[in-house]
Amino acid sequence: METGHRYEPYRLADADSAAVMPGAVFCQELLAAGKTAATVRSYGMDLLRWWRILHVVEVWWDRAKRVDARDFSCWIQRTVKPRATAARRRSGRKVGAPDPVTGKTSPGPGYAPSTVAHSETALRKFHDLHRDAGSGPLLNPFPPNLARRSGRAHAHHIPMEAWTPERTGRYRPTVPRRIPCSIPDERFNSLFAALRSNRDQAVIAFWISSRVRVSELIGVRQCDVAPGQQLISVVRKGSRARQQVLASADAFVWLRLYQQEPHGLVPRGRKQPVWWTLRRLFQPLTYHGAHRMFERVNATFGADWTLHDLRHSAARMVRGPALKLTDVQWVLGHAHLTTTEIYLVPRQDEVVAEVLGPPRPAGRPAHRAGVSASSARLRP
Repeated sequence: METGHRYEPYRLADADSAAVMPGAVFCQELLAAGKTAATVRSYGMDLLRWWRILHVVEVWWDRAKRVDARDFSCWIQRTVKPRATAARRRSGRKVGAPDPVTGKTSPGPGYAPSTVAHSETALRKFHDLHRDAGSGPLLNPFPPNLARRSGRAHAHHIPMEAWTPERTGRYRPTVPRRIPCSIPDERFNSLFAALRSNRDQAVIAFWISSRVRVSELIGVRQCDVAPGQQLISVVRKGSRARQQVLASADAFVWLRLYQQEPHGLVPRGRKQPVWWTLRRLFQPLTYHGAHRMFERVNATFGADWTLHDLRHSAARMVRGPALKLTDVQWVLGHAHLTTTEIYLVPRQDEVVAEVLGPPRPAGRPAHRAGVSASSARLRP
C-alpha cells in the first residue's frame, strides 16, 4: 500500500489492512541504507508474493523452512501472472511473437527470469536481517549457493576482467543477457514528428540527446537548466549525486517553445519542476504520465518502444570512433565499465545490413578460416 508518508512510502498490509511489522522493519532498513521509494516498493512486491504463498500453505513467516522456499521458487517460475491474460488480449499478440515494427518479443504469461532473481535476492536479504536480529528463523529459507557460500566475495578478482556473481542464491535462476533495444534513426524521425505538443517534443529531445534516465529527467527543476552552456543538472539514480550533462541545442529550443505555452498558469521559481501536465489543473509530470504519453505515440505506429529505449539509442554512440569508452560511461552514469560495454554488441539489424551489404572492395580479403570469398557475402 502506498502511504504518501516520507519515512514510510509503502507498507505491507495483511488481509485486515494491518501493517505487517516484519515487512515494515525491513523497509525501514532499506530507507536507512539510502534506498529510494521505488526500491522499497520493488522489494515490497517480492515480500507480498512470499506472504501470500505462506498464507496459502498456512506457515508462519518465522517458521518457514527451505522446503517452503524451494516450493515458492518452483511456483514463481511456472505460475501465470494475474494480469498476463488480460494484457495479452488487449495487445492481440501471441506469446513470444515478435513485434512487426520493433522486433521485440512479447512477454510471456509468467514472471521474467529477472523478476524471479530479484525476488530471491530480496527474500534472502529479508530473512538475513531477521535472523541476525533474532526475530526470524535460525536458518535462512533462501540459502546461498553451496559452491560459493564460504570465503570472501571476489577474493581472486582480476581488475581487467568483468565482475562475476558471487554468493548467489541456491534458488536463483539464470538470467539471460539481453542486447539493449534501440530505435533506428529513420524510425525516430517519424516518431518525433508524430508528437502532438511542444512539451512532448522537448522532453523527447532531452532524453535522446542527454542520455539520462526517465526518472532523472522528470526530476529536473527550473534552476537545473542552463541554456547558455547547453547543460542540465540531474540527480543520478544510483549514487544520488547531482551531475551536469550536455543536451542538444534543439532540445533547448523546444523547451523554450513549451515554456511560453503555460506561462502564468504554472508556478515559477527556482525549485519548481520544469515539466507539467498539459491539462488543467496543472500538476507536475510524473514517471507514469510520461510513459503514457510515449505509449500513445507508439500506438500510432503499432510499436512497443519504451522511453528507456531512447537512452539505449543514444548510447549507441559508444560504437563510434570519436569517443572513448570511459567518456561514454561518464555520460550514461554507469557505476561499472562492464555495464557500458554491453552497447558494443551490434544490433540484429546492423548485423543483417553488414552481411547483406555491398561486396568488399578490391584488396581486402573476405575469406577467413576456410570460408571462401564467394560465400562471405550473401549478395553478389
